[in-house]
Amino acid sequence: MIGSEDVIINNIKIDSKSIQQNDLFIAIKGTTIDSHQFIDDAIAKGATAIVCEVIPAQLNLDITYVLVENTRKSVAQLANTFYGQPSSKLKLVGVTGTNGKTTTATLLFQLYKNLGYKVGLLSTIENKINDAIIPSTHTTPNAIELNRLLSEMVEHGCEYVFMEVSSHAIHQDRIEGLVFAGAIFTNITHDHLDYHETFDEYIKAKKKFFDNLQPTAFALTNIDDRRGTVMLQNTKAKTYTYAIKSIADFNLKIIENTFTGLVLQYQQFEVHTQLTGRFNAYNLLAVLSCSILLGNDVQETLKQISLLKTAEGRFEIVKSKNNIVGIVDYAHTPDALKNVLDTINAIRTGNESLITIIGCGGNRDKTKRPEMAHIASELSSKTILTSDNPRNEDPNIILDEMRVGVPPHNFNKVSIVVDREEAIVKAFNTAQPNDIILLAGKGHEKYQEIKGIKHPFDDKEILNKILNNN
Repeated sequence: MIGSEDVIINNIKIDSKSIQQNDLFIAIKGTTIDSHQFIDDAIAKGATAIVCEVIPAQLNLDITYVLVENTRKSVAQLANTFYGQPSSKLKLVGVTGTNGKTTTATLLFQLYKNLGYKVGLLSTIENKINDAIIPSTHTTPNAIELNRLLSEMVEHGCEYVFMEVSSHAIHQDRIEGLVFAGAIFTNITHDHLDYHETFDEYIKAKKKFFDNLQPTAFALTNIDDRRGTVMLQNTKAKTYTYAIKSIADFNLKIIENTFTGLVLQYQQFEVHTQLTGRFNAYNLLAVLSCSILLGNDVQETLKQISLLKTAEGRFEIVKSKNNIVGIVDYAHTPDALKNVLDTINAIRTGNESLITIIGCGGNRDKTKRPEMAHIASELSSKTILTSDNPRNEDPNIILDEMRVGVPPHNFNKVSIVVDREEAIVKAFNTAQPNDIILLAGKGHEKYQEIKGIKHPFDDKEILNKILNNN
C-alpha cells in the first residue's frame, strides 16, 4: 500500500464514470477493457483510494494506492466487508445449471413467501425484496451490486434469499466471500462456449461453486444428469441427491402431464401442480428437496407447491379465440429446446400441428446454431427460423448457419422469416384450430437487441395480440 490508511470511503466502484467524492475505485482487467487506464479519470472525479493490479507510473501523493494480485477477487471481498458481510446474516441458497435456474429460484421465492417468510430473490428476470421489485440486468449481478442487494435484504428483515448463480459469475469471482446455506445443481448441457471456450471449462466453473461451499451448507444435485455427481466430488458441504429416474435421497413420480399441469407423487402423497412438463417436475423436486433440507414440513410444502405458478417466459401458455395454443418459452439452448418440444409432443394427441419459431442470438456460442435448427425441424410439424437478438451480427448469416443443421428430409417443413413479428404472423396464418405454436428463445425478455440498440419486443404480448386480434 502506498499512502495513508486514514481515508474516508463513501462507496466502492468499478465504473470510473460513476465515481463521486471519497469513493474507492477498483481497476479491473476485463475481457474487453482494462480499467487501469481510467485511474486518472477516477481521481479527477474525486476518488481518494485506488485498488489495482499495476501501480501507475505517475503517483498522486494525496491518493492511497493498494496493490493486489487479483482485483476481481478484491471487489467481492471489499464489497462483502463494506456492506457488513450480509450473506452471513441470511440463509442464502444458490441455484446453478444450464437450464432451470430461473424457474427453481423463482419457485423457491414464491414457496417461502407463501409459507410466511420474509424472502429475497436474485434472478435473470428480476430481483425482489419481499414484494418490492428491482429490475435485473444480469443473471448474477456484479459483486458490489450483489452485496448491496443482500445488505438491503438484511435491512428489510429477509431470512431467506434464493439466487441464480451463473457460470460467468463463478468464473469472475462475483460470489467470492459469500456464505451459502445451500447450493442446487439442476443440469448441464452445451452453452456459453463463446465465453468458456470448452465444455470442460464450463463444467469446472459450475463445480467451483460446490468446491467452495462450507461444511455447514448442503449441496443438492440432480443425479439423473450424468454430471450431477461430479459437482459433489470435492465439496465440504453435506451432500444430497434428487432424481426421477434414479434412486436418490429425494424421488418423485410423474402421474400425469398435461397443458393444465402435472400430477406428481412424492412418497405416499399426491400433488396437483400448475406447471407442465418433465423438466418442471425436476424443478419442483429441487424446490421440494431444498425446502425439506431447510427444515420445512413435507405436507405443508406440498400443499404450497400445488399453488406455485411458472416463472415469466417459462412455458407460458397463451390461448387464442379459435383454440390455437401459443407457448412462450426461454429455451435458448439445444437441451432446453428439446425438453420443451418433447414435453409438447408427449401431451399432444398427434392430430394437431406443432409450429416452432426459433432463432439464435448474435455474438454468442455459434456451435449451437445448427443443432437448434436440427432439433426444431426433427421435433416439430413446421419450423420457422427467425431473429433472436442478432446484436452486432447480420441476422441473415446467423440464419444461414442455423439452416446448415436442417437434414434434407426436413427441408420442406422449414422456412426462414428474418423479422420476428412477421414470423409469428406467418405461424398464425398457417395454424389450424387446436394447433400449437411454440415461440422459443426470448421468454421474459422485453427487447430485440440489434446493433447495440434494444428495441421494445415482448414475445408474449405480440403472440397474444396476433392470436386474439386477427
